[in-house]
Amino acid sequence: MKKQILPCLLAYLLASPFAQAVERAPNIIVVFCDDLGYADIGPFGSKTHATPVLDQMAGEGMRLTDFYSTCSVCTPSRSSLMTGCYPRRVNMHVDEKNLCVLFPAARKGLNPSEVTIAEVLKEQDYATMCIGKWHLGDHPDFMPTSQGFDHYFGIPYSNDMNRKQVPLPLVRDLTVIKDSVQQDTTITAQYTAEAVKFIKANSKNPFFLYLPHTAVHLPLVPGKKFKGASKDGPYGDWVQEIDWSMGELFKTLKAEGIDGDTLVLFTSDNGSAREKQGSNLPLRGRKGRTDEGGMRVPCVVRWPGKIPAGTSTGALTSTIDLLPTLSAISGGKIPADRIIDGKNIWPILTGKSKAHPRDAFYYYQMDQLQAVRSGDWKLFVAMDSKKRNWGKPDGKKELKLFNLAKDIHEDQNVASGNPKVVKQLLAYAEDARKDLGDVGRPGKGQRKAGWVEKASPRLLKK
Repeated sequence: MKKQILPCLLAYLLASPFAQAVERAPNIIVVFCDDLGYADIGPFGSKTHATPVLDQMAGEGMRLTDFYSTCSVCTPSRSSLMTGCYPRRVNMHVDEKNLCVLFPAARKGLNPSEVTIAEVLKEQDYATMCIGKWHLGDHPDFMPTSQGFDHYFGIPYSNDMNRKQVPLPLVRDLTVIKDSVQQDTTITAQYTAEAVKFIKANSKNPFFLYLPHTAVHLPLVPGKKFKGASKDGPYGDWVQEIDWSMGELFKTLKAEGIDGDTLVLFTSDNGSAREKQGSNLPLRGRKGRTDEGGMRVPCVVRWPGKIPAGTSTGALTSTIDLLPTLSAISGGKIPADRIIDGKNIWPILTGKSKAHPRDAFYYYQMDQLQAVRSGDWKLFVAMDSKKRNWGKPDGKKELKLFNLAKDIHEDQNVASGNPKVVKQLLAYAEDARKDLGDVGRPGKGQRKAGWVEKASPRLLKK
């Protein structure tokens, strides 16, 4: 009788909440830098910026060498990270005036009906906070506290959007606490202090911290104690302050005893705006373009004991993969009533898979599909012949095919020698046009952005 009871008791305990509590849902920290280039940090080859914390993070985690933002500018890339969708899917690829990013007092914003990472994690009882640059609309309906975040502290726009009517405000939740912080050299330190405070306050239960830095977007305002610290002027100084900030986060996780319970992901919204100072090398191009240097970004992920240390992957991954991946590891569910473009890349992060999680990845510039990648192949299907990959098309289509495994700088057009590859990638491009659209051609899978008739920017109450 005792022999029968013991197996039954063991089975009961393994299925009970007691066993489930041992494997708690992980804390999640996503750090999203602004205009940080592919080679701006040590793990991706920087020689001018000292990033010892990120170097150690990569040594204890995984580098994603083929990790992409879905756009080469701010607003669209942030909409993708939050929703797991291409910007054209959620109609955040242009603003209300057909410009590439949202400006203060915009009537357009991320539709509250979209499901964000924060909302998925809230369903799993996560504490959620956004600290830093939002840039998905400044009307209350579009702000972080309407998109699944319990609290917000930061700047709703880019660092250069200081206007007479709408200064660059520092906001807590929905209230402006300072009307202009454009030249504030303490902004990174303030974000870091808020992040440390949030981690300490929520160390006993799962939390999601989204930390989209203002750095290193122009104008450059590194903290005073970092001035002159790098070999690359104020830009490098600010990169090194980001590294310091990461160190403060890791110190806090360890002090609270939750380092092993926390997944930390570090990346950027697009490539560096600079092209000649080595920040995006060995990639071609910069912010605002669909060359690799505009959209392929550095990414490091760390979770001790879960993500194998000192590893890297060349799988074709993207910011759109964060929502389904973080949903999976937290026990959450992605919305079943809409298309989500991202893939669950947890098998890749654990080292169990090396396969590309998708057949094709699309490079959009505003409303134009300019290139498609499948495996190692990248095909440019449309571009402005006068300003490569920037601006409206002029009617000229020039097919350019590159093998990124052999030609990462996109120098050798091999389209003529690979007609079957070109045909396959053109078919993928046509699939994207039907679903997501192209210039003058709506996609059947597009959804509406948020819209209000009367703008309501964040302003300091006098």
